[in-house]
Amino acid sequence: MSDHEDHAPDDHHTHDEDDVSIAVVTVSCSRTLEDDPGGDVIETALVDAGHDVADRLLVTDDRVAIADAVTGALEAGADVVVTTGGTGLTADDVTVDAVGPLFDREIPGFGELFRYVSFEEVGPMAMASRATAGVVADRLVFCLPGSENAARTGSEQLVAPAVGHLLGLVRR
Repeated sequence: MSDHEDHAPDDHHTHDEDDVSIAVVTVSCSRTLEDDPGGDVIETALVDAGHDVADRLLVTDDRVAIADAVTGALEAGADVVVTTGGTGLTADDVTVDAVGPLFDREIPGFGELFRYVSFEEVGPMAMASRATAGVVADRLVFCLPGSENAARTGSEQLVAPAVGHLLGLVRR
């Protein structure tokens, strides 16, 4: 039986989580929380979709600091962590490397869909993004690029509209 055959079409969203607590973690050596356009657009998209952004953090481009911030946010009660920054191809883009080992399961469709949507906006340069997502226990972590436009695309088009349903699925 497929994932979509185990329930009737009319109860497709009965497991959605309505009250989702989210932490936004900005990864940057040059930003501050007062100057964080990527984090700001993520927070706005999530709040506008009815979610609670319970925490905003800023960490440097350091694997241990990033992993500790994500783990700390989850331990503090966040249902979802959304990172912004450090998903590219330069040597200091280490978010995916820091967060990936925390995943119990990766959500490959997220990165694939992010790059597809980004391709429509920036063309083949979309392949430079390592945006990813995964499940940690019964919670979700999304890693978005740090640019304001990419953070807006990922949070408005992908994370905000789907996070309640995805969280409900992992908690079934």
